[in-house]
Amino acid sequence: MPIDDLQQAAQKIAGFINTLNKLGGMRLKFRITAGDGARDPEGLEGRQIYVELGGPDVPMVTQHNGELLQALETLAAQMLRLEHREHDLVSFDAGNFKALRAQELRLQAETAAERVIKTGIPYAFAPMNSRERRLLHMAFKSIAGVETASSGEGPDRFLAVYPEGKTDLPVTPPAPSRPRGYDRGGRGDRGGRGDRGDRGGRDRRR
Repeated sequence: MPIDDLQQAAQKIAGFINTLNKLGGMRLKFRITAGDGARDPEGLEGRQIYVELGGPDVPMVTQHNGELLQALETLAAQMLRLEHREHDLVSFDAGNFKALRAQELRLQAETAAERVIKTGIPYAFAPMNSRERRLLHMAFKSIAGVETASSGEGPDRFLAVYPEGKTDLPVTPPAPSRPRGYDRGGRGDRGGRGDRGDRGGRDRRR
């Protein structure tokens, strides 16, 4: 369901960031885009509000694979009373983190594919959110000799890579993710618009 009042939602997010700066001692600048201008050009997110963060504390926001950045997304979505599967309607970015992360994941996909093709043993990535799983699924589509599938639930949902035609091989799940304030991996688990890329990557449940 789309956000009813984008202007009001953007004002609430602006107030949230200003409060974070004032009470949390953060030094963040921001620019909020709502409506058509907020659309994701890669189609990975169904965002209607796009928040670009800047300022001296951007490195703090993006460290540890962007955990704080992701937590801010979740808090903003909860503040707007969005359902879990609607969390990608609001997207935060800082220092071009998401584009750089996408490049990193593509390199990881190439390395994992080479390993799986060479050994014939499936490989499981660490649990990640649905946007990053979609990026991996897309990256593997251009690599011959392997197939992908997502398994697990909620914050422990992960992507596995198999030799082509051998998705029935057992795969060792990664260690459960540690508690964190962000996860969008479960929104596709319940159907609807979420985890679009997981379906494109021959998603299946075990």
